[in-house]
Amino acid sequence: MKLALAQINPTVGDFSGNTRKIIDFAKEAAGRGAELVLFPELAVCGYPPADFLEKDAFLLQAQRSVLEIATATKEISAAVLCGSVTPSPQAEGKRVHNTAVLMAHGRILMEQHKMLLPFYDVFDEQRYFEPAAGQQIFSLDGQPLAITICEDAWNDKEFWRSRRYQMDPIASLMQGAPDAAPLLVNISASPYWQGKRQLRAEMLSALAQRYRTTVALVNQVGGNDSLIFDGSSMVIGPDGQVIAQARSFAEDLMIVDTAASIPVPVDVAPAEEEIAATYDALVLGTRDYVRKCGFSKALVALSGGIDSALVAAIAVDALGKDNVMGIGMPSQYSSQGSVDDSRSLAEHLGIHYEVMPIRDIFERAMTALQPLFAGSPSGLAEENLQSRIRGVLMMALSNKFSSLVLTTGNKSEMSTGYCTLYGDMVGALAVIGDVFKTRVYQLSHYVNREREVIPTATLTKPPSAELRPDQKDTDSLPPYEVLDPILEAYVERYGSAEQIAFSQQLDIELVSSVLKLVERSEYKRQQAAPVLKVTRKSFGTGRRFPIAVKVQV
Repeated sequence: MKLALAQINPTVGDFSGNTRKIIDFAKEAAGRGAELVLFPELAVCGYPPADFLEKDAFLLQAQRSVLEIATATKEISAAVLCGSVTPSPQAEGKRVHNTAVLMAHGRILMEQHKMLLPFYDVFDEQRYFEPAAGQQIFSLDGQPLAITICEDAWNDKEFWRSRRYQMDPIASLMQGAPDAAPLLVNISASPYWQGKRQLRAEMLSALAQRYRTTVALVNQVGGNDSLIFDGSSMVIGPDGQVIAQARSFAEDLMIVDTAASIPVPVDVAPAEEEIAATYDALVLGTRDYVRKCGFSKALVALSGGIDSALVAAIAVDALGKDNVMGIGMPSQYSSQGSVDDSRSLAEHLGIHYEVMPIRDIFERAMTALQPLFAGSPSGLAEENLQSRIRGVLMMALSNKFSSLVLTTGNKSEMSTGYCTLYGDMVGALAVIGDVFKTRVYQLSHYVNREREVIPTATLTKPPSAELRPDQKDTDSLPPYEVLDPILEAYVERYGSAEQIAFSQQLDIELVSSVLKLVERSEYKRQQAAPVLKVTRKSFGTGRRFPIAVKVQV
């Protein structure tokens, strides 16, 4: 069969735009000889739709869009398989299904509902969807199809050491298949995290070899809020070799003749290339977040430090240099070197840069606070006041120029609470909130791979918030090369203090002190901007803890 994998970037709720894109891609694919065009999971309404699924008007629009696409297939020589939400006919249970709809010749040929509904990490599909009651092989022009949706393919007992579900939809389908092995089709909205593309390819290869059949997976691409979808759609032959693979982090239309194709080199990044993939993911997530929210411009507070420099570089690659403005807000504690580094960065990026010193504002604020602060030593309140003045100024510029503020805090800071509520945490999107500080340096060197974009001085000077004289991050935190492995083990893998201290050969008191910082800072994280997810476990919907607790670490 000549397949087309239409790797598109839908927007949640944009029924007219998504429908138009599906029809246009289907027409192009048919014009290139495709017999079946595959589109991602919930492509009609966008993924994840969340509580929009509780709205009758949303569901009605989805139904109308599916009918519009089906009608359009009268003029399209290829069949279309795309994901949408469809009503459940059952009187009990959830009211809707997550469905793969097969259409051709102006009508709906069949609907296959999703069977495995993920309810871990960022997924909460059991909240909304009724699982499929059963599955069936469908013959399209003599070609048997085993149609599955995303998670349905992620429960092979031969591949996974432990499984989340007792049922294996693919095993059930294949047991009931005819003598001729059906083409195994999976339409997905599979979010990216570091290492995910390699894992996905290995899993699909195992399925292809296990059932001696061709496997075709089409994956959504694009950013929707915190989630970034990498695309990387692929077709794998019965021998487990990749026949074709679409691009990562970009829309693509890939035509594959499953009867005539030969293996191609696998374009899945090995570990040493995952930095490039992470950077591409952050660029895509930033671009889609800004544009899908109806904006085109962004503001970045440039401190002269490496975090704000990386965020500015990502913003320029996402939105273009003319749509990014850098703002320097030095205080009496800011070094001349930091001011110069910010200006050099802006020049290297080609962005507009303005300087607004905050010393006078800070002094006037301190004068107003003096009657209440009298008799108490200078400390954290005074330091955070500087950050909060900057936050107020950034939001004023945001309102005036209709530009989104991109926060510059990294995952190490968010983990330990080394950030200021209503200060440096102010903004619409935490671009690097899922990037530990040590990886910030790796990504920054990647930015400089061809020329100096981030000044060398920014890369080499000791990190500092510059909120008091001669301040260094190490005054409050362990060195990042020690801190980050502790945080990764605790935040992403939920290791205990004892386990972390033993495995990393660290003092238990040091580890416990870091974990206490993490626990004490939950209230800050729950007030933070959305974080672009690029690791297995990011802050936000995928990591849920109460604030008012008393726990031992």
